[in-house]
Amino acid sequence: MLTWPEFRETRPDLAEGGRALLYQVGVGLAFLATVRPDSGPRLHPFCPLISDDALVAFIIPSPKQRDLHRDGRYALHSFPTPDNEDAFYLTGRVWLVEDATDRERFGEQFVSERAQLGVPVPALEDHLFAFDIDSCLLTRTDGFGDHHPRHDVWRLAPA
Repeated sequence: MLTWPEFRETRPDLAEGGRALLYQVGVGLAFLATVRPDSGPRLHPFCPLISDDALVAFIIPSPKQRDLHRDGRYALHSFPTPDNEDAFYLTGRVWLVEDATDRERFGEQFVSERAQLGVPVPALEDHLFAFDIDSCLLTRTDGFGDHHPRHDVWRLAPA
C-alpha cells in the first residue's frame, strides 16, 4: 500500500486529477464503501480531507466506523460531475490516526474548509482514519455520453 504522498509521487497525474474531482465543490466529498460484518458492501457519502502528507477522514460513530475498525478495506469514489462523466476511484486499507497533533491539524483543516457553514471541530468519538492506496482509476470524458472515455488504471505491483 502507498500513502497519499507516495501515491502522489508515483502518479502525480492521477493524484492531482483525483484531488480535483474529490474537491470539485470546494470541500472533499465522495462515496465510501466499506465491508459489513456479513461481508456485504456498505456505501455512504463522506468528507475526505487531502493535505500534502495524507488522505484522511473523520468518521462519526456509526456502522461505517465499526466496519473500518473491523475490516479496514475500503473503496472510494468521487461524486458525479455536472458537465461530464469524469470519475476517480481508489481502493486500499485504512488505519486509525491516534496522534493528537494530527487530529488537531486535520480538525482545523476540516473546520477551515467549511468555514462558511460554521461546523464544529470533529468530536473525540469521530475517529480519524488515514487511507492507504493499492489501486486507482481516473476516468476522463468529453461530456455526457462520451463513447470513448479514457481510463487510466494504476495498481500496486504484487510484492
